[in-house]
Amino acid sequence: MPRETFIEILGLKDLDRAGWLKSGLTNVESVAAHSWGVAFLAFHLCPEELDRKRLMEMAICHDVAEVKVGDITPYDGISSEDKVAMETEAMLEISSKLPRGVEMLELYREYEAGITPEARFLKLCDKLDMALQSYEYQNRTDVDLSNFRITASKLVIEYGFPDLLRNK
Repeated sequence: MPRETFIEILGLKDLDRAGWLKSGLTNVESVAAHSWGVAFLAFHLCPEELDRKRLMEMAICHDVAEVKVGDITPYDGISSEDKVAMETEAMLEISSKLPRGVEMLELYREYEAGITPEARFLKLCDKLDMALQSYEYQNRTDVDLSNFRITASKLVIEYGFPDLLRNK
């Protein structure tokens, strides 16, 4: 059993989301809490034509590499290409030690490529989780977090799911 790798990955529970910290917040969600939020949204909002099981599996795996490379934000001065390269290298190392590592690596690559409907929808859920979390933090602080919601809104339009942010 890959006990040490499981324990390492569970470290995502203690890895704070860097974007919130860089905004001046304290006591912020962990990467694991964020991944749960993404999975929860994907479960409830998944369009019928998508593969919900694959979506859930992808949600669980999409940020695993951050246990090795950290939660890299757009403000860290690392290009998107370098971020993906760093995370892919981390995923290759982690996945090689896990019983379903090949499948996890495939899910990660699918998510990063964003070419399947499931990957595109999960990217949307990732940003939607961030936008909803920004409301929670904004309710308890004076920090303006509207930039997180603006980022999410752009993706909703880009990925073709505008109904998710409409009031019904």
